[in-house]
Amino acid sequence: MTALSRAIARPAPVAGFGERSPLHGLERRRIGVLDLAAQSVAAVAPAAAATTVVLLVAGVAPGMTVAAIVAAAVLSLGVARTVAQFARRFAAAGGLYTYTARGLGTRAGLAAGAAIVTGYAAVAMFALLGGAYYGTYLLAGLWPALDRPLVAAGAVVVETAIVAFVLVRGIHVSARVALVVEVLSVALIVVLLGVLLLYVGPLDVGSVLAMPSTGGEAVALAAGAVVAVTAFVGFESATTLGVEAVSPLRNVPRAITGTVVISGALFVLAAVTQVAGFDALGADLAASASPLNDLAAAYGLGGWGVIADVGIAASFVACAIGSTTALVRVLFALSRDGVLPTRFGATHRRFGTPAAAVSLALPLIAAVPLLLVGGGVDMRDAMHATLSVGAAGYIVAYILVCVAAPVFLRRIGELTLLPTVVAAFSAAALTAALIAFFVDDTATGGVGLAVVSVIAVVFGVIVIVLRRRHGSGSIGAYDEPTASEVLGGVPSPRPSSDA
Repeated sequence: MTALSRAIARPAPVAGFGERSPLHGLERRRIGVLDLAAQSVAAVAPAAAATTVVLLVAGVAPGMTVAAIVAAAVLSLGVARTVAQFARRFAAAGGLYTYTARGLGTRAGLAAGAAIVTGYAAVAMFALLGGAYYGTYLLAGLWPALDRPLVAAGAVVVETAIVAFVLVRGIHVSARVALVVEVLSVALIVVLLGVLLLYVGPLDVGSVLAMPSTGGEAVALAAGAVVAVTAFVGFESATTLGVEAVSPLRNVPRAITGTVVISGALFVLAAVTQVAGFDALGADLAASASPLNDLAAAYGLGGWGVIADVGIAASFVACAIGSTTALVRVLFALSRDGVLPTRFGATHRRFGTPAAAVSLALPLIAAVPLLLVGGGVDMRDAMHATLSVGAAGYIVAYILVCVAAPVFLRRIGELTLLPTVVAAFSAAALTAALIAFFVDDTATGGVGLAVVSVIAVVFGVIVIVLRRRHGSGSIGAYDEPTASEVLGGVPSPRPSSDA
């Protein structure tokens, strides 16, 4: 017997490992890079964002829509590179919440948790509203006399049921369904955009790529960039599947960075096409109810517009699935850390999904859109409001994780210049853009700042109460090797992470 064979047969005992991971219950090491990419792509929902967010940006930053989206792409790539610094080093279910806690400690971690929960929940609400809006828009073309609020409410209920089923059934189902929907939807959108560009003819580059010339326009551009960032938000959601991923330290960074690059290319193409197309028609992009549909009709491609709307509606459903998938895993992580009650850290015995967290999240996510639709709020206004709140939540979480990254890297002795510069630039730019967004939103009568402030106070009170009730230890649990997975591993007694 060789020395290697003896070492394998009779390994030296290695202590310090638990009998199970702090995040036990989830299906560990089951999903590949394709499913991770599907999760991030679904949360971004590029087919839906390529049309609806461009429209919203045009309303905030008229004349500078393309510039705002390019700025958002650069910011999002910087954040993705920063998030990847954590994703390369450990796997977690809490995503940005866990990363921030590991870098900046408990208080900042809880703040990031509150922010990203708000972001995921509000964007899921936006997606349910968007799916209902486009579904109702399509049906109205067939039955003009239909009761739109009633149909929209019914659509929200159906979408919620679909989301609940795929989330409980398993990440394989939700990721694959979302991926198929997005691939087909994006293919339709790209073909339509390409054909429309041919019809529009030569581009007026100066008009399409207009830049701010006054201070007011600069503020509008910054506000537009924040809205445009919402087209990218969710790219980091693959980090919440780190525990369930195969080779997470390699595949999660690839998924989040690739999602930003591919989505950015599509968004710029969509923005250029819509801006150039409406300029050629002498029409106002921000006043359109469905820009691609209007352009398709104007250039004799009405049938393509209807097909694209079907794809957009399906993309919104995929976005709701992706956003809620990430949300329930953050809630699961908060429970395992003792922030939320223990019962919300339970997983489905058969499917290994955080089913208890699903039961906590979905009623609220469905209730808000139903109340808005039932209260007679215009669906576009409701979409804008939920997206604004979601954007604020995401961006606060992005800022915190960018601040946390250099601190974390220094603590583990791996700080270098480039990640520091990228993180610092991203944090500063996002902070300035967020301030500009709130200034512009408040000046135009928006309620985004007020809603976000109320959410922050309420969530803060809830967290304080829960932390006092369930303990005040450290947070930020992540996946760890167990004794059975280490040659010679010996279980060591440790405090339970989900007690």
